[in-house]
Amino acid sequence: MEMRLQKFLSGTGVASRRKAEEMIIEGRVSVNGKPAQLGMKVDPKKDFIKVDGKPVAVSGPKLYFAFHKPKAVMSTLEDPQGRPTVKDFLSGIKQRIYPVGRLDYHSEGLLLITNDGEFANLVLHPARKIPKTYVVKVKGTVEEENLEKLRAGIKLEDGITQPARITHVGKTEAGNSWLEITIHEGRKRQVRRMFEKVGHPVIKLKRTSVGGIKLGSLGPGGLRPLTPQEVEKIIKSAKIKTQSTPETKEEKNGQNEKSQKYKKIEKDKKDKNKKGKKDKKIENPKKGGPHS
Repeated sequence: MEMRLQKFLSGTGVASRRKAEEMIIEGRVSVNGKPAQLGMKVDPKKDFIKVDGKPVAVSGPKLYFAFHKPKAVMSTLEDPQGRPTVKDFLSGIKQRIYPVGRLDYHSEGLLLITNDGEFANLVLHPARKIPKTYVVKVKGTVEEENLEKLRAGIKLEDGITQPARITHVGKTEAGNSWLEITIHEGRKRQVRRMFEKVGHPVIKLKRTSVGGIKLGSLGPGGLRPLTPQEVEKIIKSAKIKTQSTPETKEEKNGQNEKSQKYKKIEKDKKDKNKKGKKDKKIENPKKGGPHS
């Protein structure tokens, strides 16, 4: 059965679909001895596909893991600076698997790891709004006013964040705060930047959940297979089309009402201007007319 080349590469675990597209554009992929073209279709049973000169085998069983990334570990398979990476903890697995998304170097917590490109795309696609929950320790006591700003969405250099769910967890003897925050985006260092924006830098950050899959008691460096129920749960969650929530619909209706109101105001202005011009012509007839 034919499929898009980038979809095939993603499904075999070579790379995410977006990365596969980049590899095709860079000329690193060939089909039947010829350079591949972006968007072309292939039949894995008939076509001979290579990446960087190496044959791509049809994928074996799909693998899904929960991994507790420790602090001071890169959430990648390689690091040019020679720092520890996720790959250092995957030596017992023969198949090529890779992290779904990122956690910054100084953070710890749950990373999903797989060889299923479609699964990774579902989790990472911003339109799917997969919830990610973090427990953070921030400097100082965060006032309710600042929490409301974060909940509503706060302006960062790359745009306004989507609404977040935040609750107090506790305080430390030093006067710092523990909070739990759930977001639906995956911007770089987003949680840290959000709290920095309101004057409370993050001291510690730990991701505890992704799409309902929980870190639980898995210790730093620990790896466990996801259960079929967990995989199905996150796939179902991700595949739900991004229908507007009741609140979003209300906002949309409100925007439509505002738009209609604005159009009416503009129409009234035009009608008023037309009427004013007409009245002015009657009051000030041109010189040389029949009444001059």
